[in-house]
Amino acid sequence: MTQVIETVDVDVPVSVAYNQWTQFETFPKFLSFVESITQIDDTHTHWKVKIAGVEREFDATITEQHADERVAWNSTGGDENHAGVVTFHKLSDTTSRVTVQLDWSAEGFLEKVGAVFGVDDAIIKGDLKNFKKFIEAQPAPTGAWRGDVEN
Repeated sequence: MTQVIETVDVDVPVSVAYNQWTQFETFPKFLSFVESITQIDDTHTHWKVKIAGVEREFDATITEQHADERVAWNSTGGDENHAGVVTFHKLSDTTSRVTVQLDWSAEGFLEKVGAVFGVDDAIIKGDLKNFKKFIEAQPAPTGAWRGDVEN
């Protein structure tokens, strides 16, 4: 099992960072490996990703979600086997920390080599920097879902 934990501080209130993160269909604007995400309902999404030049599709289920605190999920179909959680931490009224933890089974030679050499960490770190640029450039989040999903 491969695990990546990366953090970025963003110059927006925690509610703004959280609200934007709940807008899964905007992920291709800042996550380099995401081609598209379709929100099926409050807790189900369908992902199309491209990892190491290989296109994959899978479904994911939100397993826990609490406004301004966390969003956790598991993949539920397709070729991907992973789980993750994003947590949101208030640093001040105008600054927040976003932490992403991803756990997955590396598939294929390129993914296994990438995991060994820390390529996954670098990609996630870069994508969190992309999120920072994206959210700090927005006058407001593109939407919000503030519902609660109990674990």
